[in-house]
Amino acid sequence: MPRTPRIGMATYGPNAAGDLTLGVRYVECVRRAGGTPLLLPPGEPQLEESLAGFDGVVLCGGPDVEPGRYGGRAHPAIVELDPARDASEFELARLLVEQRIPTLCICRGLQLLNVAFGGTLVEHLPDEVGTRVPHDGVGGAYVLHEVRLEPGSRLAALLERASITSASSHHQAVRAPAPGFVVAARAPDGTIEALEHAQHEQLIAVQWHPEYTAHTDALQQRLFDEFVRWTR
Repeated sequence: MPRTPRIGMATYGPNAAGDLTLGVRYVECVRRAGGTPLLLPPGEPQLEESLAGFDGVVLCGGPDVEPGRYGGRAHPAIVELDPARDASEFELARLLVEQRIPTLCICRGLQLLNVAFGGTLVEHLPDEVGTRVPHDGVGGAYVLHEVRLEPGSRLAALLERASITSASSHHQAVRAPAPGFVVAARAPDGTIEALEHAQHEQLIAVQWHPEYTAHTDALQQRLFDEFVRWTR
């Protein structure tokens, strides 16, 4: 019987109580796809050695990337940072791409991946694209909006759609894609919603949160299904 794929789930940093946490929806999506989720907390001292124990990795959501890392500016909306997690996940992102390890990046995961390879971010979306397309709900709740997939992208081929409805909960996004990355989807206001890597074909990086709606939306679950299929 084939071994179940081992999926590293990059957790949030320690909270005020000193606990490491991860949203349960991420775990449920990986399990539905047939993978075994295993926690990968920030600060792992032998990261490259640890990666040998995983068949794929999910870079999950969380706080904003420290703006100094991409030449950004301070903004009143940037209220939560985790420099230690940034440092750990920057190294992790580079290893994932260099070693072509199957990777799924979600929200912060996409932003961090982009910055790790030299891209930049929009510090606060409403300042630049307004609020015609809502990207963040009240109190951190998610909102639904259309995402238009780029014709010819691997993501469009995977989802077999020109557009989808996705759950969004973010106030930042990619400004300039890093070298080697191409835009795979946009919101109607032009906000970049997904990136692909020219050489790493087993990488999905989306700005929205597929885990929020995957239990009822087969297209969102398909992102996890395809990711876990790669790890086999």
